[in-house]
Amino acid sequence: MNKLFLTFTLCLTWNVFSQSSNNIAKVPQDFIPSGHLITESIRGDLNNDGLEDYVFITKGTLNSKFVKDEMRGLLDRNRRGIVIVLNKGNKYELAFESRDCFSSENEDGGVYFPPFLNVSIEKGNLLIHYAHGRYGYWRYNFKYQNSGFILIGYDREEASGPVLLRSVSINLITKKMLIKENTNPNYRPEKFKSKWSDFILKKPLKLNDFVDFDACQAILLEC
Repeated sequence: MNKLFLTFTLCLTWNVFSQSSNNIAKVPQDFIPSGHLITESIRGDLNNDGLEDYVFITKGTLNSKFVKDEMRGLLDRNRRGIVIVLNKGNKYELAFESRDCFSSENEDGGVYFPPFLNVSIEKGNLLIHYAHGRYGYWRYNFKYQNSGFILIGYDREEASGPVLLRSVSINLITKKMLIKENTNPNYRPEKFKSKWSDFILKKPLKLNDFVDFDACQAILLEC
């Protein structure tokens, strides 16, 4: 059975974790960096201690990032970031911060709209999901462990309108990958061929390895 490697292009760095000189605060919003606004607030237990933690999606406010589009008018192209705060009962602790790992919601999608970012907490895991309408979606699944957020899963669906063409599901805990291909050349009715493969990752990927999620496309290389 072929083994497969997951690599990411244009999206990794040594460290994008920018921790405040004081990583303890009385309220979670104290960790929002200067010059940034909160655009979304998500709550959930990320470290399985029974307390509600916070995930903030933030956005820069630089005037220089506003551009005028002939069709859409004035657009705010300030990039977005993420701030994750753990609830310690009578105080809050900064767990992660990246100020510009997500592009603006006002990017040019070409002939289609740009992928829609949705961040959520499900079953204690942090999900970063990109929905791209008729073209499908891709999703990163992170779990908090050893004081960091480790990538434990990756899923992707490629579609043509309502028809699913291909799906990839990678479980980095079991080190297995399932690929399903629609083998019907006419698309409908969908007929899938499934293939399980072993999956190798040279080293664990953490949330702080991702500089730009919009540039992160999984490349599957057979060896």
